[in-house]
Amino acid sequence: MLRTFPKDFIFGTSTAAAQIETAFEHDWQGFKARDGEIFDRTTDHELRFKEDAEIIASLAPGYRMGLSWSKLQRGPMQELHEETVKEYNAFLEDLDHRGVKIMMVLHHFTNPIWFAKAGGWEKKKNIDLWIDFGKKVVSTFGKYVTQWNTFNEPNVYISNGWLIGFFPPFKINPISAIRVLYNMGKAHTMMYDFIKKSNPNQPVGISHNAIFFDSETKIGHALAGFSDWWFMHFIPNVFKKADFFGMSYYARVTHDPLPITWLDTPDKIKQYNLPHDDIWEYHPEGLRKCLDRYWKKYKIPIIITENGVCDESDELRQVAIIDYAKIVHQAISDGIDIRGYYWWSTWDNFEWHLGPDKKFGLYKVDPVTKDRTARKSAAIYSKLAHSNVVPEKNVLSSSSVVGEITN
Repeated sequence: MLRTFPKDFIFGTSTAAAQIETAFEHDWQGFKARDGEIFDRTTDHELRFKEDAEIIASLAPGYRMGLSWSKLQRGPMQELHEETVKEYNAFLEDLDHRGVKIMMVLHHFTNPIWFAKAGGWEKKKNIDLWIDFGKKVVSTFGKYVTQWNTFNEPNVYISNGWLIGFFPPFKINPISAIRVLYNMGKAHTMMYDFIKKSNPNQPVGISHNAIFFDSETKIGHALAGFSDWWFMHFIPNVFKKADFFGMSYYARVTHDPLPITWLDTPDKIKQYNLPHDDIWEYHPEGLRKCLDRYWKKYKIPIIITENGVCDESDELRQVAIIDYAKIVHQAISDGIDIRGYYWWSTWDNFEWHLGPDKKFGLYKVDPVTKDRTARKSAAIYSKLAHSNVVPEKNVLSSSSVVGEITN
């Protein structure tokens, strides 16, 4: 029996401007990542718009993307940079001609240097600076957009920027974290209201990173419980106005007593014999648990704004596409209103504080030439995305991949 998705269900792929374009005067530029690479030149997307549009359209009928705030708006309240607008317009026009529907993200972690120097999201007065940018993006590019995503994963952005210090501004200050959260929450509401007034037929939502927090010990249970409350409950509750609940999912993170990941605690992953990709435990069942949780809580349509695996070998990725598609299809069959699914990512990028050696792409990118080459997983995802039908058989069996990766 074929697993067929609803006719209006949208499959897509997802990227972030800062991770694929050469850095331009934003607060990550010059950052030295964990793998030793400097956040500057990434994948030359701005030099390959035509080629990349063809790749995007070949993979799926939807594309979740953002635009470079720092490159578009060179100073506070300034008009958008004319040449940059022209380049983005040509790219979006190309995607439109190819029939690609756009979900536009207005903030995906990076800020212009001028915004950061003014105090960034810690200052309530700076909300108006981002609102001005957002309004100009909506007015300039709104004709190409099907859906809007105001902020990408504020729970990741705030936690990494103000609690553990991995992201700019590299602080460990819970009071500032709360301040940033409420400023972003207010900004989201203001932008939601503006878009619904100016473009009433375009759905507006927020996206949150969803993690299935779990534990192996009693102490781990307490720490996992706090992380779950902060990450999965408290932060999402601040962003109340939304036409859809956007959710990304990558992993189960269990505790013993601290978080267990392949990146930081590979011995613990081996000890508990957990399947994994190149960063986290691979636990697709956690996606269903998070879908159930947020559907029960909010009862508004859900869009999976990011989902994928970090897998240089591409073997697990080929399996994961089918594993996750089956879970989403079953959730829809069980009555959860899921409207779309976006794979992370279209091609390999600069993976924030970890650097470019972490591979998420359906296409790989040569580290020197930046040439794109399709992985085997690209064909699998393209078939799923353009047919809305789950392929009947995995390319590889999950058990064989798990065994190879774990051992």
